[in-house]
Amino acid sequence: MSFCFEVVITLTTKEYAKLLGEFVRFGCFTFGGGWSIIAQMQQLYVEKGQVITSQELLDLTSVAKSLPGVMIANVAMLYGYRVGGLLGGLVCVFGMCTPPMVVLIVISFFYQAFRTNYWVMAAMEGMQAAVVPIILGAAVGLAKGSVQYPPCYAIIAVCLALYLFTSLNPIVLVLIGVVSGLIVGAAYAGKEARSHGAA
Repeated sequence: MSFCFEVVITLTTKEYAKLLGEFVRFGCFTFGGGWSIIAQMQQLYVEKGQVITSQELLDLTSVAKSLPGVMIANVAMLYGYRVGGLLGGLVCVFGMCTPPMVVLIVISFFYQAFRTNYWVMAAMEGMQAAVVPIILGAAVGLAKGSVQYPPCYAIIAVCLALYLFTSLNPIVLVLIGVVSGLIVGAAYAGKEARSHGAA
């Protein structure tokens, strides 16, 4: 997992402001849980900006999901630290968390009106439905860019089944993935070494 070690310690004020604006935008449009931010980050930082690779984003997501606390805040902190050091991490967390907090404060004042308004509830249902294909698209993109060995697809299938049909903690699933990845990697490394030795 290289993203934790390749750290840009300082950015210019303009770059920090740009980072803040990007995560404020993420905070405004992250509906349906933390996974939707991964789709937005993949589009902006992997596909367009090429700031990080798909593999780095997958590593970052795995670590963020395994840490205590809110996943989206962990993702923001890890990415911000990756590109701008500690201050970058704090900037990203602040930008990510400010829009939802403002929205919650407004809703708390008008909770009864929102709760009983048919159109508000219908709009929320529509937003949640729209998030599903976004998350699925991000998952497929991450899988394409990060799976190097065919057996890893089986690991994905097993972990998905365990996540959906059991109450296993996500940390356990990550550990299963780590152990399985080490076994698969060792097997392929040995196979490559034997093929080079034979040549």
